[in-house]
Amino acid sequence: MPDPDEVAAAIARNARDLRSDRDWSLDQLATRSGISKGMLVQIEQARTNPSIGTLCRLADAFGVSLAQLVELSAGSTVRVIDASEVVRLWEGADGSGGDLLVGTDRSEHVELWRWHLAPGDEHASEGHQAATRELLAVLAGTLTLDVDGEEHQVQAGGAVLFDADRPHRYRNTHKRALDLVLVVVQPPSLDPGSASHPS
Repeated sequence: MPDPDEVAAAIARNARDLRSDRDWSLDQLATRSGISKGMLVQIEQARTNPSIGTLCRLADAFGVSLAQLVELSAGSTVRVIDASEVVRLWEGADGSGGDLLVGTDRSEHVELWRWHLAPGDEHASEGHQAATRELLAVLAGTLTLDVDGEEHQVQAGGAVLFDADRPHRYRNTHKRALDLVLVVVQPPSLDPGSASHPS
């Protein structure tokens, strides 16, 4: 897994490049993203490790996937992601974590994640951009998925698809660790900065 400083440097570089490509000032980006100018300066100078929610708002403002924002290197026709290049974007209790494995920005923004939740741990997310969907496959344990206040149980070997443009939460309410893979599919944004992705 990359060093957190390496990830922060990649986010800083990519954010600066994306802002420069669009010829936006920091004030314009702050308005489009809902992120304070001070926080944007810290991100672009690699002086902070922003939350997933902040990164999602920034990616939405640019009209790119989260994967493109945290990309460590340039892409190619075939991209093999070594285990040492997987980016951990969330950590919880007792080794819980959310790892962004790979993503693409073609017609839709697609991200592939690996999640591990220790017994009793959870991760909550506000609704994503309109029409965003998530697909999860439970590899081990039992997922308690709350979507817009409704609870669903997904056993190992099972899967679930849901509209992720509403509040949702992954919970491990059992005594065994929970392992799952997650695919986030976000519709294309025609106008960068028009999407609102509160996380």
